[in-house]
Amino acid sequence: MFTGIIEATGRISAIRERGGDWRLGITSDTLDFSDVRPGDSIAVSGVCLTALDIHAVGFSADVSRETLACTTLAALEVGAAVNLEKALTPHSRLGGHLVSGHVDGIAHLLRRHPDGRSERLTFQLPQELARYVAPKGSICIDGVSLTVNAVQGSEFGVNIIPHTAARTTLHDYRVGRRVNLEVDVISRYLERLLQARGEGRGEMRGLTLEQLSQAGF
Repeated sequence: MFTGIIEATGRISAIRERGGDWRLGITSDTLDFSDVRPGDSIAVSGVCLTALDIHAVGFSADVSRETLACTTLAALEVGAAVNLEKALTPHSRLGGHLVSGHVDGIAHLLRRHPDGRSERLTFQLPQELARYVAPKGSICIDGVSLTVNAVQGSEFGVNIIPHTAARTTLHDYRVGRRVNLEVDVISRYLERLLQARGEGRGEMRGLTLEQLSQAGF
């Protein structure tokens, strides 16, 4: 698990094809790898990968065909910037929200414009994921935990403060940019629990305010 609070940015240093899969090399001059062991998880732009061949300024990771098909990693080139976060520990601060590193879908940037010292970014996500996104709820974009400002259909907006822009790759995104998207895991489990309750009564309904009220929310 992760928090969506980016610890450092890095670069793709190598891409090697291996039987249809990829072996990525990732380097960072600012992330401390001294406590990382082979088999540990590191989120790379929101994608949970297993760290291998760890050295002072980087690591390697295998990327399966499934991951390449479901994320933006397949579009990476050597030199591309990525967001990095080491896995959550029992002693870590949960400054963002619980993030699994399992990408739900790919969204793309529709608009961005200044808002005071910050910037507002509007994304479009797959229609089937729209029901999991709520105003003032949490969402993870390329590994970054963000608060949703507004939702309209399959579009949602977030606010990027200067600190987040400086510490992540978000400052460099242009309209049309494709991003890895992970919805709040609590919303998915909540929906599944309520579906199971409905199935037990012979009902199949979408998530409603009545169901939430009956479940104590």
